[in-house]
Amino acid sequence: MDRKRSRCITRYSLEDEPSNLDEMPLMMSEEGFENDESDYQTLPRARVNQRRGGLGWFLLGGWKVLCGSCCDCLVRICRRKKELKARTVWLGCPEKCEEKYPKNTIKNQKYNIITFVPGVLYQQFKFFLNLYFLVVACSQFVPSLKIGYLYTYWAPLGFVLAVTMVREAVDEVRRCQRDKEMNSQLYSKLTVRGKIQVKSSDIQVGDLIIVEKNQRIPADMIFLRTSEKNGACFIRTDQLDGETDWKLKVTVGCTQRLPAVGDLFSISAYVYAQKPQLDIHSFEGNFTREDADPQIHESLSIENTLWASTVVASGTVIGVVIYTGKETRSVLNTSYAKNKVGLLDLELNRLTKALFLAQVVLSVVMVALQGFVGPWYRNLCRFVVLFSYIIPISLRVNLDMGKSAYGWMIMKDENIPGTVVRTSTIPEELGRLVYLLTDKTGTLTQNEMIFKRLHLGTVSYGTDTMDEIQSHIVQSYAQGTSQPSSGSAGDAAPSWKTQTSGPKVRKSVSSRIHEAVKAIALCHNVTPVYESHVGVNGETESAEADQDFSDDNRTYQASSPDEVALVRWTESVGLTLVNRDLTSLQLKTPSGQILSFYILQIFPFTSESKRMGIIVREESTGDITFYMKGADVAMASIVQYNDWLEEECGNMAREGLRTLVVAKKCLSEEQYQDFENRYNQAKLSIHDRALKVAAVVESLEREMELLCLTGVEDQLQADVRPTLELLRNAGIKIWMLTGDKLETATCIAKSSHLVSRNQDIHVFRPVSNRGEAHLELNAFRRKHDCALVISGDSLEVCLRYYEHEFVELACQCPAVVCCRCSPTQKAQIVRLLQQHTANRTCAIGDGGNDVSMIQAADCGIGIEGKEGKQASLAADFSITQFKHIGRLLMVHGRNSYKRSAALGQFVMHRGMIISTMQAVFSSIFYFASVPLYQGFLMVGYATIYTMFPVFSLVLDQDVKPEMALLYPELYKDLTKGRSLSFKTFLIWVLISVYQGGILMYGALLLFESEFVHVVAISFTALILTELLMVALTIRTWHWLMVVAEFFSLGCYLASLAFLNEYFDLSFITTWPFLWKVSAITLVSCLPLYIIKYLKRKFSPPSYSKLSS
Repeated sequence: MDRKRSRCITRYSLEDEPSNLDEMPLMMSEEGFENDESDYQTLPRARVNQRRGGLGWFLLGGWKVLCGSCCDCLVRICRRKKELKARTVWLGCPEKCEEKYPKNTIKNQKYNIITFVPGVLYQQFKFFLNLYFLVVACSQFVPSLKIGYLYTYWAPLGFVLAVTMVREAVDEVRRCQRDKEMNSQLYSKLTVRGKIQVKSSDIQVGDLIIVEKNQRIPADMIFLRTSEKNGACFIRTDQLDGETDWKLKVTVGCTQRLPAVGDLFSISAYVYAQKPQLDIHSFEGNFTREDADPQIHESLSIENTLWASTVVASGTVIGVVIYTGKETRSVLNTSYAKNKVGLLDLELNRLTKALFLAQVVLSVVMVALQGFVGPWYRNLCRFVVLFSYIIPISLRVNLDMGKSAYGWMIMKDENIPGTVVRTSTIPEELGRLVYLLTDKTGTLTQNEMIFKRLHLGTVSYGTDTMDEIQSHIVQSYAQGTSQPSSGSAGDAAPSWKTQTSGPKVRKSVSSRIHEAVKAIALCHNVTPVYESHVGVNGETESAEADQDFSDDNRTYQASSPDEVALVRWTESVGLTLVNRDLTSLQLKTPSGQILSFYILQIFPFTSESKRMGIIVREESTGDITFYMKGADVAMASIVQYNDWLEEECGNMAREGLRTLVVAKKCLSEEQYQDFENRYNQAKLSIHDRALKVAAVVESLEREMELLCLTGVEDQLQADVRPTLELLRNAGIKIWMLTGDKLETATCIAKSSHLVSRNQDIHVFRPVSNRGEAHLELNAFRRKHDCALVISGDSLEVCLRYYEHEFVELACQCPAVVCCRCSPTQKAQIVRLLQQHTANRTCAIGDGGNDVSMIQAADCGIGIEGKEGKQASLAADFSITQFKHIGRLLMVHGRNSYKRSAALGQFVMHRGMIISTMQAVFSSIFYFASVPLYQGFLMVGYATIYTMFPVFSLVLDQDVKPEMALLYPELYKDLTKGRSLSFKTFLIWVLISVYQGGILMYGALLLFESEFVHVVAISFTALILTELLMVALTIRTWHWLMVVAEFFSLGCYLASLAFLNEYFDLSFITTWPFLWKVSAITLVSCLPLYIIKYLKRKFSPPSYSKLSS
């Protein structure tokens, strides 16, 4: 075993050395790799474990790790998961369930009534800053360490905790209200006594639930019955998997055949369902009817399921609930919301640790200079408490109030109406983003297809020339209507066959348009649906004769929005699909005639074949035609030779259009009979059935006549292109993560200019094992400055074997598109970027399938779309349109970060200046641990005297919003974190030491007779210095800032009358006092004003160049 382990270690050390993948040794066998994988995993961990331990580790943050792991352990015990099991569910009998299943509630809350207070306190005291204040405040209960009044320490701490608790409580109440709204949606439940209304949260396993068209499915169900005659319905799943095409779901045959809905209670039947799983694309189960003779058994698959969070698109459905609440597929695929902490808070936390170190060192120096006499350790503790103002408690208060102010400003911004701040603790994160991960459907696109282009080889028609096509179609079918007889074969004969006059070219174009439009109108999988106004009994009896196929009553349904767009377009030019069933379809001509066609065969679209075909027989003439449409890559080899298809496809793709090639082939009766025999034979074969069927169909797909090329556009959201360009110029890298197909995703990436026109796109080939992944990564490494397109399956393989290498390569790309991503994969990609790049990530989406990604990102943005509010409710910020993200980041994000950085450092400066004065005072008076200012002076200094001007820094801005949007490059500077760094912090430390020293020494130099004068002079000069420093820091004045400055000064002057115990009023009103204070203040502030002026003149920051 040891030999094997050493062999494994050497093998991996070999593999880790070369940084270049090209020289990386590949495993000879997959098996060898997998067997040794566990050993490989233990290596780095063993090294980490050796490093741990010891007092140093404990002091440097080990205490936090231990506390965190204890809390995690408690959480795990509380949340211990019940083992998920397979189940037998009796129809309409929840009481027969053997187990107790979870309630069908949606829960986005972080806490409950019991965990709220402990949870919030843990989140607060997890920070060094707050824990430190708690210890200092508690030390005041020890008589020998008591410095001043208890309220000077406990009042600010209590205020901080109260503000935090109120804010968290408000956030929780909002979440609770949103959940309540979702949980109280009403649904119809079938019972023995008829229909009753139940809340979504009261639905149980075994209930029979009726869901109407356009209603959300409340729980995972098995599809038993529908109002549609064909026993099937369409559902929209974009909230679950991000796919826009509608899915066809099929009822259980046994229950659909029952004469009436009430009969569901007269039979004895149950569903056996597998245990709840993550996979939304598979399901195994059985339906059994016991009271039949013999028993009826039907196998159930994914097409018999209706998952929660999907929406019924056609008809009314009845299902039996099999999974509820946290066992539903949609909830299993969402992650728990985490408490997000901003980068700025973490940086300030680091700075407070540095300040604490300085405080301890200063205290030790003081005690050392005393000569460690007497109970020196008690003096040391007293000095630590005396200098505790170095780390001001008002830092948290000011920052938290600032965050609330930024949130209010965002919500009040008229340029981004409807924006909601749901997490008020991280507005500064909006100013530090490097990666933006966006969903496609509904976020970048509107998910509405529009027919844009028809190309016939020699002539091309766009949106502005569609009326020409219409006139050709009207002309083609006009001839037949002038004849007296109706319904005969002659009716259907188009005009070009009987027309002899007129130019020849015109006729050929007219006939080709006619053929192309007819092919598009026939070759599809679309079903027209007529809204029937049903009676109370719920059974729809739609008499087609009464409906008369009226246009305003018709909607189209298909599994792909592209197909609907094509059929809608043929309707607009005059050829309308009016009816379709399994064996026939009817078209209506511009003159109102009905053309009937028999569907002989249909070959559905698959992602492998990339094409679909249909064979139809025209009722009037008996002609058999094979129509086919598909992607250009699949159709190029099938159609007859031509010189224009490839070029035109390229042109349309560059415009961002989705292209389809349409072709046809006329078949004789003998040809078709021969094909049908071979096709049926292939369908019956036991071995390699799929291959044999494909081979028979391919025998038809030869030398087909190319009819036309169509271009359909998935409309982008408003201003997507300029917004993406703005974000790119701001240095933000954009990744598109979508559940949609590769072709569609690539198309949208081009049309939205996510990938610029002159950029190459590297489509990552599908890989399934380590060797393939290695080769494909090598191929990708050789490409430079190209966008990457990769599918979810290939991504998983790459991450399993070459996680670090893949992320490193992908991060160098200007844009990345991941298609066919599951919700959990989206979240995984976010976490990968956070771990490997240590940069801030932002995720934006609009569907339920984006919730995991939004919650995992440092900053989650949800769009309130047509598809519901699930994403916007789970997000930190909710917007109504994608284009609003530009202003949210460039203006509000930038301002929030710059303001908080200035505010945080200024509050620290306010604490350091008074601590410097205390140090100077103590050192002059024989290192006595006596406070310089006591009681109300200290409380007033941090609150009423300086709070308003300092807090008014949240209104400061360096450039106008219009400038920030015009020059997004300004945003790029923020990601380097220069507004708050150790460099800027040290500058503020130097300023504080200089000013504190000047104020104290100045007051002592101008000392007069009594000690009370020193306090009066130094304290007044200190207040004035602080007010002047605020004025120095401000870049753009706001009227509230001026009010705050004068209000604070007024408050101080007014309070002098009451501060008899600290100040001598008779001395304060004399000239010597005034000139001494003015002189000290001038010396402390004037040099800084001069330095600032010179710096702006000779080395101006980038924003000042713009604002000037």
